[in-house]
Amino acid sequence: MLSGMIVQHQQMIELIREAKSRGKPVAVGGPYVTSVPEDAQAAGADFLVLDEGEITIPLFLEALARGETSGTFHAGGEKPDVTQSPIPRYDLLELRDYATMSVQFSRGCPFLCEFCDIIILYGRRPRTKTPEQVLAEMQTLHDLGWRRPVFMVDDNFIGNLRTVKPLLRAMATWQRERFYPFAFNTEASVNLADDPDLMALMRLAHFTAVFIGIETPDVDSLLLTKKGQNLRRPLIERIKSIHRAGMRVNAGFIIGFDGEQPGADRRILAFVEAAAIPQALVNLLQAVPQTHLTQRLRWEERLIETGGTKKMSDTCLPNFVPTRPVRELAAEHINVTQQLYEPARFIRRVHRHCLELTLPQPGKGKVKRNVGCAELRGLMVVLWRNGVKRPTRGLFWSCFTDVLRKNRQAIFPFLQYFFQFEHFHKFRDVIRDDITAELAALSEADRERYHRAPETAPMKAAVTL
Repeated sequence: MLSGMIVQHQQMIELIREAKSRGKPVAVGGPYVTSVPEDAQAAGADFLVLDEGEITIPLFLEALARGETSGTFHAGGEKPDVTQSPIPRYDLLELRDYATMSVQFSRGCPFLCEFCDIIILYGRRPRTKTPEQVLAEMQTLHDLGWRRPVFMVDDNFIGNLRTVKPLLRAMATWQRERFYPFAFNTEASVNLADDPDLMALMRLAHFTAVFIGIETPDVDSLLLTKKGQNLRRPLIERIKSIHRAGMRVNAGFIIGFDGEQPGADRRILAFVEAAAIPQALVNLLQAVPQTHLTQRLRWEERLIETGGTKKMSDTCLPNFVPTRPVRELAAEHINVTQQLYEPARFIRRVHRHCLELTLPQPGKGKVKRNVGCAELRGLMVVLWRNGVKRPTRGLFWSCFTDVLRKNRQAIFPFLQYFFQFEHFHKFRDVIRDDITAELAALSEADRERYHRAPETAPMKAAVTL
């Protein structure tokens, strides 16, 4: 039984084929197969368990009990009541193998971003669990001895403001009574910054970081992709509001929107530096199956592959004909990732960020931190590579001591960012090498298709700095 997302589809197809080569029946589900069932079916999967599991897993189990050897199970457009979802079987996991655990509060998002498939898969009316359910899941993890971070895996944690605030109040009480065993992080829309009470409640519940889809600092691109929620106030001002509330912002950006002007890499880099965002993820735009973007591009005959799922990840060219030369987009993507994680630039950005970060204690009582052998080994790696080995060691120690002197509470996130830096510093070269190789391997037919960019009216490179 396999489940996965679209970015994992290649591995899923390989596993299906491997299992079938060994004579095993295969059942597949999850968002990838729900969006593109034909790929898994062609690879030999026997059972397609589509849509949300609360509805379709019982149908699958009934079919197995009847002795059926294949089948496809749909929810028929029905969305399950997540207040009836069971507590996940965390006890079946080897918890020592995980850096973070996952808890889900809601499904769905109220916004209409053209490139996003969340509203297609889960709807525009966010469905939420009860506070009692979420606390029961937290208590289960606590009883199993978990004391590391917990990711609230909602695609937009604040999508239903009416229900999220009562949850946060209940979480804050639960955390305070147990001396804050979990540090939470999540994903949310940037309108979080417009609600000081909501940010204060998240901080009381010990949320320490939030991922926000900035996408682009170009106003016209945000309008085109229907990301209007990012335009209501200056974006940098909103990011800094979240930092001042005590939560670190990790941001996502996209290069390749229609009509985008050259220099997107420079504009993204300028935005990240001005907002002092340490961790920024940049991707080339991909047309995800079933989204409004994919429907539009198919109508415009601009999809590169319409009969299957092209590889989609951080290291891939767009799967459609963009309005700018694909080599220009690729060069900008490579350049911005190289620049973002250049050691001296990263150290200075983390330093500015940590001096701005306001970190009040989430409540009375001491916050317990789980520091084990893995964390200590990681700390030694960080200090060795950044404080001894790299030529930027002097800058690292200067910024480290400055944060320690001026904002002592921010020293823990300061070091956390350098744990993550070890990944991104290497991954930027993976992006460069893979994209360069994909460009070189383009067939003549694909080169010809990429060069036939559609005519569009030029867009202004308006930056919300």
